[in-house]
Amino acid sequence: MKHTFLALAVAGLFVTAVGAAPKPNVLFIAVDDLKPNLGCYGDTAAKTPNIDRLAARGTLFERAYCMQAVCAPSRNAMLTGLRPQVLRIYDLGTNFRQSVPDVETLPQWFKEHGYKAEGMGKIYHVGHGNHEDPASWSVPHWQGKSVAYVLPENRDKMTREGALFENKFGLKDLPKGAPMEAADVADDAYPDGQIANEAIQRLRAAKDKPGTPFFIAVGFLRPHLPFCAPKKYWDLHDPAKLPQPTTDEAPKGAPKFAPTTWGELRNYSDIPETGPLDAAKTRQLIHGYYAATSFTDAQVGRVMDELDHLGLAESTIIVLWGDHGWHLGDHGMWCKHTDYEQATHAPLIIAAPGFQAGQRRKAITEFIDVYPTLCDLAGLEKPSHLQGASLAALMKNESATAKTAAFQVYPRGSKETGPLLGQAVRTDRWRYVEWQKADGSVAARELYDMQDDPGETVNVAEDPKQAETIQALSATVRKQLAEPPPAGLKMLPMGKDAPAKPALDRAALFLKKDKNQDGKLTHEEFMADQPDPPEAEKRWIKFDTDKNGELSREEFISAGAVKK
Repeated sequence: MKHTFLALAVAGLFVTAVGAAPKPNVLFIAVDDLKPNLGCYGDTAAKTPNIDRLAARGTLFERAYCMQAVCAPSRNAMLTGLRPQVLRIYDLGTNFRQSVPDVETLPQWFKEHGYKAEGMGKIYHVGHGNHEDPASWSVPHWQGKSVAYVLPENRDKMTREGALFENKFGLKDLPKGAPMEAADVADDAYPDGQIANEAIQRLRAAKDKPGTPFFIAVGFLRPHLPFCAPKKYWDLHDPAKLPQPTTDEAPKGAPKFAPTTWGELRNYSDIPETGPLDAAKTRQLIHGYYAATSFTDAQVGRVMDELDHLGLAESTIIVLWGDHGWHLGDHGMWCKHTDYEQATHAPLIIAAPGFQAGQRRKAITEFIDVYPTLCDLAGLEKPSHLQGASLAALMKNESATAKTAAFQVYPRGSKETGPLLGQAVRTDRWRYVEWQKADGSVAARELYDMQDDPGETVNVAEDPKQAETIQALSATVRKQLAEPPPAGLKMLPMGKDAPAKPALDRAALFLKKDKNQDGKLTHEEFMADQPDPPEAEKRWIKFDTDKNGELSREEFISAGAVKK
C-alpha cells in the first residue's frame, strides 16, 4: 500500500514529510476484565498506586465505554477500529478476519509505518476457538497462560476453563477449577508477573535500537477469573471493609432475558449451578477481585518503572484500558455479558508527550476512538476504515467537540422472542436498550435515568412520561445503525448471509486426514486444521457412532453426509 505522510499539528507537535521529528513510541497496556475500581477513579477501597500514578501523568477519561461487554468483541473493536455491528461478530470463538480479512489493525498499521510491533499476554482473545493475529506483529506474539494455578491441589489438573482457553474441546467431564487462589509466592510465579518480565526485556531491547520506534502491547490477565494472585496482594485488603452490593435484584421492570446468569463464574468450583451466592462467598469473591487488581497494578508499575529507568518515558505514548467492566455482585449478577453500566463502563488513561499531566475528561468516549487517537498522537495518517473519533483535540482542550453518546450491543434471546440484539446507547443522562429482532422490530425496551437512578434499579421505559425520550433515543440508535460500513472495506458474508459451502468429497477428505493411512481417524487427526473447533467437537461426538474413540472411514463419510 502506498502511504503518504500528511502534515499534522497536535499539542504543539508538528510532523512533516521532510525533516520529520522522531516518532514517539507506544506502550499499549490492556487489562482483562478491569472495571474502574481504581483509586484514580474514586474507589477508596482500591489499592492501585501505579495506575493512579499513570493517571497523574496523563489524561483520565471518566466515561469511557467498550463496544460489547465480552473479551473478543471488545478487543476486536478496539484493535480494528470497527463497531461490532460492522464486524457482525458477537461471540468469543469467531476470529475477526473471517469477517474483514484485509482490515489493518492498530498494531499492524503502526508496523506498516515503521514501528516494531510486539505483543505479549492477552491482546487479542485467544481461546474458545479463537486465535492470534500474526499479521499484527513484527515478531511472533508471546502468549501467557490465561488460567494458571500455583498450589498443587489446583495446578495438577486440566480444568474446564483452562481447556477452553487452550482451545481444547470435547472435555465436558473435566473438573471445575478454583475461582481464586492466594499462594505465598513471588509475582512471576503467576503469568502476569511473567508478562511483566517479558515486557521489561522488550523495553530494554528497544532501548538498544533508538532508530526504530516501538509499539509494545502488554496484555495483563487479572482481574479476569480465576482471581489468582500472590498472598501479599490479598493481604492489602481487609475483606470486612470492602464495599458490598447494595442490591441483589435485577432492575425492576427489566426483560427477563436482559440480566446475565453468569455462566462464566458457574464454571468454577464452589459456585452453585443456579441461584444466588451467599454473603460469605460474595465477600470472598469481591476480595479476590480487589486482590487481583492490586496484583496487576503492581505489574503495571514494574513496566512503568523500567520505562522511566531506561529514559524512554518522555518519548513514549502510554495507553491503559480495561476491555470492559464487570458485575461484582450488583443486581445479583457477576461477570460481564450485559448492556448495563457496570459491564460496559471501563477505564481509559492516555499519557502522551507534550500534553498536560493529571487531566480528567468527563466527555463520553468509546473504545473505537483509541485507534485514531494514537494515529494523531504519533503523527501518522489514519486508515480510511476507522469509525471512531480522535481524542487528541479533547486531550489538548477540555472544551473541544466531543461525542454525546456511546453505543454498545449484546446478543440475547428466548424461546418467545428468538435471537435478539440489545442495541444500547449511553448519553449524559440516559441508558437506553432496544432489544431488536432479526427483522429490526423491537421485542423490548429498557430505559434508565442515570442522573436520578445511577444504580439502574428501575426500568422506566413503560412510563408514559418518557415517551419523547424513548422516541429520541430510539432514533439515535437507528441513525447509528443506518450508517453504512466504511467505503472500500472488504466484508465477507457472515451468519445466514454466508454462501452455502460446496459439497465435500468426504472420501478424499478422509484420506487426507488419515495421516498414517491406517483406515481410521484419531481425535487428533480429525481435529487438525478444523476452522471451527467447538463445532468440530460436536461433529466428532456425532460421527463416532460406536463410541470407541476413533472414526472408521464409513463413520466419517456417512455421519457427515447431508441427509435428504
